[in-house]
Amino acid sequence: MRRIAVTGASGLIGSALVRSLTADGHEVVRLVRHAPRAADELRWDPERGEVDAAGLAGCHAVVNLAGAGVGNRRWTEAYKQRIRAGRVHGTAALARAVASLAEQDRPRVFVNGSAIGYYGETGDRTVDESAPAGAGFLPELCVEWEGATAPAQEAGVRTVLTRTGLVVSREGGAWGRLFPLFRAGLGGRMGDGRQYWSFVALHDEVAAIRHLIDTDGLSGPFNLTAPNPLTNREITAVMGRVLHRPTLFTVPAPALRTVLGEMAGEVLGSARVLPTRLLESGFRFAFPEIEGAIRAAL
Repeated sequence: MRRIAVTGASGLIGSALVRSLTADGHEVVRLVRHAPRAADELRWDPERGEVDAAGLAGCHAVVNLAGAGVGNRRWTEAYKQRIRAGRVHGTAALARAVASLAEQDRPRVFVNGSAIGYYGETGDRTVDESAPAGAGFLPELCVEWEGATAPAQEAGVRTVLTRTGLVVSREGGAWGRLFPLFRAGLGGRMGDGRQYWSFVALHDEVAAIRHLIDTDGLSGPFNLTAPNPLTNREITAVMGRVLHRPTLFTVPAPALRTVLGEMAGEVLGSARVLPTRLLESGFRFAFPEIEGAIRAAL
């Protein structure tokens, strides 16, 4: 049994990870923003960069999945600042806390959640972990976010950066909003539908994080995306086939930009991302194809 600290434990990925770890008998310490109400909770404030380092002593791993949702609302300047503060300040606080511990008390691995937004617009071009960062709000955020792990790395803690794609799940995220629309027969492609969506089944997301925790020697960036990204048009067709619903609707690009503002670029943009390092490390996807991922979510 291992002791593992998790931030963002109530989120889509965090809650699934906590369920998986506890089911296998591991002890999970959940970092929370409110005053601790249970023995397994530890107080922290990511926006202010505050965390009780002593509570992390003896943990085998720290997994940081916290942050305001990128797709939760329109990107006003105020909300972009909130996104940045939660991710960058929170990550820096955790990294400093980990580094401040005596060597024998430090976690063996620090897993920091990042995103494939790191690569920006890729068009039809495939990219993997060797590709440079793109341009724009999300790529710049990801660079700063990942850079905030430096204190942990400099202290000799194995540090993993998980760049996650679109998580296929009914429980939340982008797909959590897509499923009801498609079930109602209102699903359809977005824009011209030619943009690539790099997806990952929630099951594989959790399995990959656990693989990265458990496999010594793995560090640096890892794309957590299935190995077969498809265009929005192709995914729309599969959604309709699996759910037995028509997919006649199209959401025009101008309408998306009106409703979503700057964030529309992420919906209409193309990210054809491959999990090269994850596959090379020996990880095998349970759901490498979109149809299997959708059926697993259902």
